[in-house]
Amino acid sequence: MKNVGHAETAQSGQDVKHTKGYLRIVSLLDDGSFHEVDGLAKSQGGYAEAVAGYGTVEGSPVCVFSQNSDVDGGAMSKAQASKIKKIYHLAVKTGTPIVGIFDSAGGRLNENGDILEAYGEILLHANNLSGVVPQISVILGPCTGTSAMIAAGADFVVMSDKGELTIATNGEGGTAKEAEKLGLCQIAAADETEAIKAAHRLLSMLPSNNLSSALLSEGAGAPAGTPSAGETDAGKLIGSICDGGEFLELSPQFGCSAVTGLAYMGGSVAGFTALSGVIDPDSCSKAARFLRFCDSFSIPAITIVNAEKFESLREASKLSSAYSEATTAKITVVTGSAYGPVYIAIAGRGAGSDFTLAWPDAVVSAISPETGAVFLWNDRLAGSENPVEDRKKLIEEYRKTEASAQKAAADGIIEAVIAPEETRAEILAGLDMLSGKRVSTLPKKHADIQL
Repeated sequence: MKNVGHAETAQSGQDVKHTKGYLRIVSLLDDGSFHEVDGLAKSQGGYAEAVAGYGTVEGSPVCVFSQNSDVDGGAMSKAQASKIKKIYHLAVKTGTPIVGIFDSAGGRLNENGDILEAYGEILLHANNLSGVVPQISVILGPCTGTSAMIAAGADFVVMSDKGELTIATNGEGGTAKEAEKLGLCQIAAADETEAIKAAHRLLSMLPSNNLSSALLSEGAGAPAGTPSAGETDAGKLIGSICDGGEFLELSPQFGCSAVTGLAYMGGSVAGFTALSGVIDPDSCSKAARFLRFCDSFSIPAITIVNAEKFESLREASKLSSAYSEATTAKITVVTGSAYGPVYIAIAGRGAGSDFTLAWPDAVVSAISPETGAVFLWNDRLAGSENPVEDRKKLIEEYRKTEASAQKAAADGIIEAVIAPEETRAEILAGLDMLSGKRVSTLPKKHADIQL
């Protein structure tokens, strides 16, 4: 926390409605919908260093606060904390999403103990509200130390080019690019305007709370093309399935063997996760956190699998726990490979998948075809005059017989083998069937997953 003194400008009667904090909120919300709360609250003789209140985004209520860097650098104070806590209380009572816009030079250290209590209470409220209403942090300036902990705990973090998000109070290592690589920032925007637009778009897609239904789009646009066998670009594949081909990808620079994001399917929001190749630890964490968010707000989870193995046991366990515990509608499509632990953790009964589908050329096997063919059929290579070529043929035969999608369907491991161009229709049919899904779980506080 930086020691921020009281500036003369805060005592000058400056019109708060013309400050950055106020204007940022107005640009986020629907025109004319903002209602300020505690607008006349004072901090050491001047205006409190944050603007707070409520309004609407696309007609749905939203609670919002914005640290006002035009007033004493947006320094955290007892007065500012009081305004922010009131907004959290309002969000709890009304089941309303909350957006925090962060831009603060630090804290008023001359308030000493009050500052510690202020930060602590806001952090407590933010953590307790997790999974109850969606929380979005928009970082438009410095957000360091304890403020960074509060902001990073949100469901989504959006940063502008001037945003700083780091536990280091000197701002070191806090750029949007660095936050993206660490998995802290889900959307890095080119500037402040684009960051606020991104937060607006997120709010327009999310349900108000964990008891309400997801918002519907006005119309389901045609997807961007048709899925084709052999497609390896996850973004293009999802675009060929979802409404209008409009896929909002999240955390694109973190855990790149997992692609996650939101899109509309038949007018309703769904969460997409595409896993490919060797699933590295960051990708496991990214996919697990996204799935837990979808489950918290009953957003259907659609998983596309073309992956061979996990890189880390600990992180694989984390991802498996997330899938097993999630009770939201879950549909998995195997478009390529799904071997052993990958199939079990993500696509099979162990993942609690409601429907598991596979493309005709998909490979579903307890072990890789390379291992299975040599281990089980090695005797067929005895006496071979060309063992290298014969081994390749043996592996291909195993792939097309014992590890084929048709064999998996015959064994009841998957529900159906579908052509790539049928993917959207099959997913929509499944989502329609699962719209009334109800699951009773064992009484417990929470699962003890690997972290």
